[in-house]
Amino acid sequence: MKSIMVIGGTSGIGLALARHYVQRGDRIAICGRDLQRLPADVHDLVGVASYQLDIADRAALSQAIDDFAVQGLDMLIVTAGIYYNTRSHLLDEAATLHMLRTNVSGLSHAFELATEKMLLQKSGQLVAISSVAGLLHDYPGASVYSATKRNVLSLCDTYRIALKPFAIAVTAIVPGYIDTEKLRALNEGNASHKLFIMSEQKAVALIVEAIAARRDRLVFPWQMKWLIALLNLLPRWVLKLRK
Repeated sequence: MKSIMVIGGTSGIGLALARHYVQRGDRIAICGRDLQRLPADVHDLVGVASYQLDIADRAALSQAIDDFAVQGLDMLIVTAGIYYNTRSHLLDEAATLHMLRTNVSGLSHAFELATEKMLLQKSGQLVAISSVAGLLHDYPGASVYSATKRNVLSLCDTYRIALKPFAIAVTAIVPGYIDTEKLRALNEGNASHKLFIMSEQKAVALIVEAIAARRDRLVFPWQMKWLIALLNLLPRWVLKLRK
């Protein structure tokens, strides 16, 4: 039985991963800004603790990790993230700061605090959900979201190198479009038109397999991986037209 904390676990991929590990018999902590979003049956599951917090709140995050890690912390999974469609929503100061605090500094705090516990054990695994948007090279007009997701990948690479001597693995999950409730909500209830969209069930199966293998990075679906590689070969002025 492993002790696993999922930050951003009240819905979507985070919740699906939490359910998987609960069914496997692991001890789980689900963290999120609004625990009322959790389905009623989750509260009744044996081995599940819950913490209402914002990943951007370092003090609350530290308290939750200290509390849960009393019995050890084998894995931290961070799925929390903020996305704004800048094609239809102009980022103001508050929205920009919110995205940076959640996608960048929040993840950094979570990794740092979890690492303190795992170094004492000389074991553990950090997992972060990035996006194929983070694989796009920087170009004029690139979105803040893409930049934050590149930062996630960079942070994972840095921690992986630093923690390898201490038997702590770091896995970066880099998905394309996944047919989650959130994605459907962003697309008026139907995201089937999204390129190479994958079911939540299949995505979770791939993620769980990569985590178990302690892979450095998982990019999926493969079609999106190659499309991004092709886009990165295009001249910067062509990519600027995508804005």
